[in-house]
Amino acid sequence: MTATGRDAIKVDHDDLGVTTISINRPDRMNALDHPTVTALTELIIEHGSDPGTRVIVLSGEGGAFTTGADLQAIKDAGADAPSPDATMAGAAALVRAVLTVPVPVIAAVTGPAAGVGVSLALASDLVLMSEDAYLLFAFTNIGLMPDGGASVLLPAAVGRSIASRMLLRGDAVSAAEAHDVGLAMEVHPTADLEPAAAKLARRLARGPRRALELTKRAVTGATLAELDAALAREHEGQCELLISPDFAEGVSSILEKRRPNFS
Repeated sequence: MTATGRDAIKVDHDDLGVTTISINRPDRMNALDHPTVTALTELIIEHGSDPGTRVIVLSGEGGAFTTGADLQAIKDAGADAPSPDATMAGAAALVRAVLTVPVPVIAAVTGPAAGVGVSLALASDLVLMSEDAYLLFAFTNIGLMPDGGASVLLPAAVGRSIASRMLLRGDAVSAAEAHDVGLAMEVHPTADLEPAAAKLARRLARGPRRALELTKRAVTGATLAELDAALAREHEGQCELLISPDFAEGVSSILEKRRPNFS
């Protein structure tokens, strides 16, 4: 049985105050169901607020960061699936947690980071990727719009033109391209990513805690002043789309491995 909630997340803490929070649903490529989103948010807040934590590293087990929403779980749940309001509130809370905890957050991305998984990476302060990693802004591929703050996080990082291309086309963005446009700080061979993330995290953990906190707050405030408005637009639009025939068709097409037939 696939783990869910806190059972689907591994947490490790080292002697310097580096806390690694890793999504552990490898049989689902670390896809996120609602209980796991909630647990991940809670753990980021708990550890980020703990005086013993100086840096958080986010990662995924089994060769994937996260493929975003667990579409199979949504389909299986049917009428019992979380409401669109609950789904959107969960995604927004997760991203807010990453942005507002008072410690630096590093995303160590292997394999795919898709959907809200991209938002999770973009909300992080620093992003490291393996050479085989890619960012998949797959929202429109399944009849949805960006959520988890992606509609403001991506333009803030790369500008309107590049963000529009990535979000409207829904293409996969390789680690090399992510580095070229400034989404990834470093790209490493897969075997070297974890040590590289640990090295960076330990360097930051030795730094001045309060200065790093205020620097993070200043950068976020300067670049994401429109976050609240963006999340509100995403909430309204996605709640409409999550109950649309196009989303139902998008989910079916992914699970059935065929081209979607949208309206």
